[in-house]
Amino acid sequence: MTTELSPRTERFFLLTLAGIQFSHILDFMIMMPLGPVLMAAFGIGTHEFGLLVASYSFSAAVSGILAATFVDLFERKRLLLIVLLLFGLATLACGLAPGYSTLILARGLAGVFGGIMGALVQTMIADAIPFSRRARASGVIATAFSISTIAGVPLSLWLANHLGWRAPFVMIAGLTIVFFIIGLRFLPELRHHLSEEKRAHLLSATFSVLGDANHLRALLFSALIMFSGFTIIPYITVYAVNNVGIALSEIPFVYLVGGSATFISARLIGHWADKHGKVEVYRWVALLAMLPMLALTHAGVLPLWGWLIISASFFVLTSGRMIPAMAIIASSAQPKLRGTFMSLNATVQSLAMGLATTLAGFLTSLDASGGIIGFPLVGYVAVAANLLAIWFVSRVVMHGKSN
Repeated sequence: MTTELSPRTERFFLLTLAGIQFSHILDFMIMMPLGPVLMAAFGIGTHEFGLLVASYSFSAAVSGILAATFVDLFERKRLLLIVLLLFGLATLACGLAPGYSTLILARGLAGVFGGIMGALVQTMIADAIPFSRRARASGVIATAFSISTIAGVPLSLWLANHLGWRAPFVMIAGLTIVFFIIGLRFLPELRHHLSEEKRAHLLSATFSVLGDANHLRALLFSALIMFSGFTIIPYITVYAVNNVGIALSEIPFVYLVGGSATFISARLIGHWADKHGKVEVYRWVALLAMLPMLALTHAGVLPLWGWLIISASFFVLTSGRMIPAMAIIASSAQPKLRGTFMSLNATVQSLAMGLATTLAGFLTSLDASGGIIGFPLVGYVAVAANLLAIWFVSRVVMHGKSN
């Protein structure tokens, strides 16, 4: 069952969720371009940097399991805004961390609340937007990624270059306050999932989700997609600077161009998925994504324009897969269990991201000149996981197509 929203209310609803998602995505994404800065500041290598990135993902995985026990017991808006505030405090703690070990701890706390927040955003879309418009709605939310790469990452890097690596985290913490106020005004209350029926025990909804074979197939599909992307994503900036020869001062252009391209493509992919079929469009975008996956991980020294073509194609197609994929995944859940399912999905995605980041960190190393060794192997692993996801998507059954 979906909650009927007027066109104006739906527009503000989606834009507000996109803003909240923006703060969450920027908080996660900023670690990648800050890689060279943090590695120099703490004197760490790819293994330690991979663990720093993965700490967020593994904590998000744990929080998803915990959230699955209670997320469907509360009204969506209130829970989302509470988690948003806690996320802001954890991100502020990242900016105040005195060293590597405390930064890992603070990143873990941010992951706990970020994981719940991301799951709630996707749950609320599925609760409020009919199936026929759900991929387009996911496309609107996906613009949060685009805007974070167009504006958020370059601004964060500018702050880091002028005020130190702590400044971007303080800025993101401030943004959460802004989106909290906007959310109070524009998010509708969503309580149709609430039932008078009492649960047998705290984990009954979790067991119900995991006892459904279609849910399990959707979770595996979700894990494969995230794994294929996050073997590569955390190391893009380090590889560009250390291997491709891109200057650190030019990295903002990489994210500006990639983000601008995804800002245009995200809405188009969402529209195509609703018009031509979510599975069909997912397959085509995912197949095309393998080209920049291989090109990016095998690139040698390139001029900036050559790297921009490869990296922008990677951003567009790798993130573009997620638009029809998230509509497929969210639609596979039984409506009364959607919040629990999406929390478990966040857990599975975060585990896949953390494992992919950690594996890539151990498959690669730094040579004497600081270049990354072993990145082509990472590309092959990404392509293999992507091919498995393409094969597996047809096994996921979507509910509510008539909504």
